[in-house]
Amino acid sequence: MISRILREARNYEEIFEKNIKEEKRPDFHLSPRVGWMNDPNGFSFYDGKYHLFYQYHPYDSHWGPMHWGHAVSSDLLHWQYLPAAMAPDEAYDKDGCFSGSAITLPDGKQLLMYTGVVRETGEEGSVHETQTQCIAVGDGVNYEKYAGNPVLTEADLPKGSSREDFRDPRVWKGSDGSYYAIIGSRPADGSGQILLYTSEDGFQWKFKKVFAANNNRFGKMWECPDFFELDGKGVLLTSPQDMLPQGYEYHNGNGTLCMIGEYDEIEDDFTEEHNQSIDYGIDFYAPQTVLSPDGRRIMIGWMQNWDTCAIRALEEPWFGQMSLPRELSVKNGRLYQKPVRELEDMRTGKVEYKDVTVTDTINLEGIKGRKVDMELEIRPENKQELYHKFAVRFAQNAQYQTSLSFRPYENILKIDRKFSGSRRAIIHQRRSKVNSENGHLKLRMILDRFSVEIFVNDGEQVLTATMYTEQEADGISFFADGAVKMDIVKYELV
Repeated sequence: MISRILREARNYEEIFEKNIKEEKRPDFHLSPRVGWMNDPNGFSFYDGKYHLFYQYHPYDSHWGPMHWGHAVSSDLLHWQYLPAAMAPDEAYDKDGCFSGSAITLPDGKQLLMYTGVVRETGEEGSVHETQTQCIAVGDGVNYEKYAGNPVLTEADLPKGSSREDFRDPRVWKGSDGSYYAIIGSRPADGSGQILLYTSEDGFQWKFKKVFAANNNRFGKMWECPDFFELDGKGVLLTSPQDMLPQGYEYHNGNGTLCMIGEYDEIEDDFTEEHNQSIDYGIDFYAPQTVLSPDGRRIMIGWMQNWDTCAIRALEEPWFGQMSLPRELSVKNGRLYQKPVRELEDMRTGKVEYKDVTVTDTINLEGIKGRKVDMELEIRPENKQELYHKFAVRFAQNAQYQTSLSFRPYENILKIDRKFSGSRRAIIHQRRSKVNSENGHLKLRMILDRFSVEIFVNDGEQVLTATMYTEQEADGISFFADGAVKMDIVKYELV
């Protein structure tokens, strides 16, 4: 039976989504049906389609009591909205149905595991939050919350761990048929840790061990963990809060972390060997992955950052987007990401140039647009004389532009959106150190109305940023200080 709170949310989104014109949304990045979106939840393949749930506040375009929005797709690029899947309508989740994941049960039903939040005001006026883990089961559209909720509480935490920071369960089924869940937690040292829980049936859970510990190395609380095996390695993804920079590898604030190492499935031991940022741009957080029917590990993230939410005016009818789904691989201890291959089916109107010399600012016939897939390869015109700087400027007109610039002497790639039309002093620039030999660099840039995702050297690094520049700004230009040879292939995406 659907609760009054969920029924009201479903009625609201059905009525008010009609106020948002299709051309006012991203074309192939999922945005909320109406209102606010943050973390991807329950990214799964179920009943022949990809399902993506998301943190959702339908009634306003800024954060509020968390619901679960819901959309499905057959190609990961074109999404159909389904009714909101969950609302905060029980005593144990009355202040929010927070992030979680999804799995298919043996009986064919889909299980959602999520964090329920309750806030209580103490006698002295201070607010205390309790986070517990809860379950709902359904048919791909309607979900019923489990009568035994919550299934994990502070009683199931290791000693010294916080009941206020215990969230974001990521569940999977092991090769032994058991269920596993990792959950973000904060131990007594105030740092982050990932806890491992196990279950025989997906409903009765018990604490197994601390799966990974921060020990105050990478920020504080670790949110939204994900774990999987890929190319012979164990891969742990998480999003740490309050990061400190480490050179160009990590940025201040809310960041992303990928750890690659050895995984012993018998002992459930994960041994870190390498660490890196997942995304080196401005707007990417809380990624989650799915194993596709054809065996690909595909990741999607919230294409936003908690420190940049002021980029869009509050009166707009929607806020938040998901990133392009990305195919993952591990090479030489590093996570590689490429746009899902389904994107290539959207390519049309190929425009190609080879050996273009760039020595100042140039425009090329047929190179413009805001829904674009563009591949660039740059190198010095003269092998003995390295250029000083190369830049590509896009979403450009006489007033606005966003730029990507590369300085080969430092091997620094910079995204800069300070002229994109934002009226707030949010984060406008990010720099990343990239691998380049003698000024050679490969870039693939995907534009979709309100965003850019830049894949460097066949996915060795990615830089993501949103920009809400007026759509009439569709120019693309190239600049060099020095002499650059450039090859370019550009497609419209439809």
